[in-house]
Amino acid sequence: MQRSTGEYKIKPIKKKVRELLGYPYPARIPKDLFVEQWVGISVDEFHRAKDADVRYMRNRHPLIDLGWSRQDCLRYLAARDLSDTPKSACLGCPFHGNAQWRAIRDTSPEEWHDVVEFDAAIRQGNARANATGNHLLGQAFLHRSRLPLSQAPIDHVTAAEWAARQATPESTAPTDTATAEDDLEHGAGGGCSPWACRGEGETQTTSREDYGLAA
Repeated sequence: MQRSTGEYKIKPIKKKVRELLGYPYPARIPKDLFVEQWVGISVDEFHRAKDADVRYMRNRHPLIDLGWSRQDCLRYLAARDLSDTPKSACLGCPFHGNAQWRAIRDTSPEEWHDVVEFDAAIRQGNARANATGNHLLGQAFLHRSRLPLSQAPIDHVTAAEWAARQATPESTAPTDTATAEDDLEHGAGGGCSPWACRGEGETQTTSREDYGLAA
């Protein structure tokens, strides 16, 4: 996920910011010129709140400033008839559940075509597949069934999917059946930020006290 964050999120954001400032790469941006970027990270995931690594971008985290959790955000949206707002994720996110894949297929044919092509393109991986530059072992698939997305059983949870879910490392602890089925249908919990994917093993270098939060 580290590479997907860098390639599909951070680099495009920086490129667009440079365009907005009028200094496309490799032009040098004046020291006193910057943009303020508001990032929607809630207090549930305060460890994702990071400063930008370039001088011309300054990150703000308004939900943390407000002390809002994910549930606070959901209540706010529901009060304004926006309760069907989807969680943030890349189009080709491997953490999608069947419901998200169906939504793309049934409501956006062009995006479905793109993501099916993307799924096929990653099948064999490449020499830059991970941080060490090694080839992927085996084959890569976006859907947990390990079938091409165009053939994946996104309209229901198969016995094979259920067995695979039970065999994952996190399933070594007692698992609530309803919760596990919900994961298969709706994907991994939480959402993503512009700077991090939900699947990354992030190093938590900040503490709750850094944001005035109770331990």
